[in-house]
Amino acid sequence: MSIRSVIDKLKKPSPSSLGGLLFVGFIAGIIFWGGFNTAMEATNTEAFCISCHEMEENVYQEYQETIHYSNRSGVRATCPDCHVPKPWIHKIKRKIQASNELYHKMLGTIDTPEKFEEKRLQLARNVWKAMKETDSRECRNCHDYESMDYTKQQRRAVPQHIEGFDAGKTCIDCHKGIAHQLPAFYEEDSSSVTGTAGQ
Repeated sequence: MSIRSVIDKLKKPSPSSLGGLLFVGFIAGIIFWGGFNTAMEATNTEAFCISCHEMEENVYQEYQETIHYSNRSGVRATCPDCHVPKPWIHKIKRKIQASNELYHKMLGTIDTPEKFEEKRLQLARNVWKAMKETDSRECRNCHDYESMDYTKQQRRAVPQHIEGFDAGKTCIDCHKGIAHQLPAFYEEDSSSVTGTAGQ
């Protein structure tokens, strides 16, 4: 076969070779998507979240003492439930942002309890800001305003919820410290929103 005939075949692929290429591309796409989705879901588990000692020794320990971990209904909110969006586009964005966390893992930015406590207020502010910007989207995966039964809430909570909703507040405005300890000096933090922290 001459070079000229090979070039001619490349210029004018036969229907069978074009179909073969499309089929191979389709199969490769499925394999890539399956691998990508598997990796996404593997990094979206509580086991993965606490696989680094920074999280396991600090925030996970205190989370185990909260109502989100153990309660009368038996419903548990895991790390990804609160920190990773469910909608695909938002999830991808969050995963890209998490690459910064890997960078700081390599730097050892919070690799001791002392370093973690030193950064706790800044880390908390970052999470609070993100939750405020999304109208506490991850909270509302489980807590729906429309489904709230005020007759089953504590007497103090009912007027606070009604007033908060009417004022356009979102969950994180009042519920800082619900799943993790509030940072030291939180009360002195002038940028914080006042409310019923930890309620």
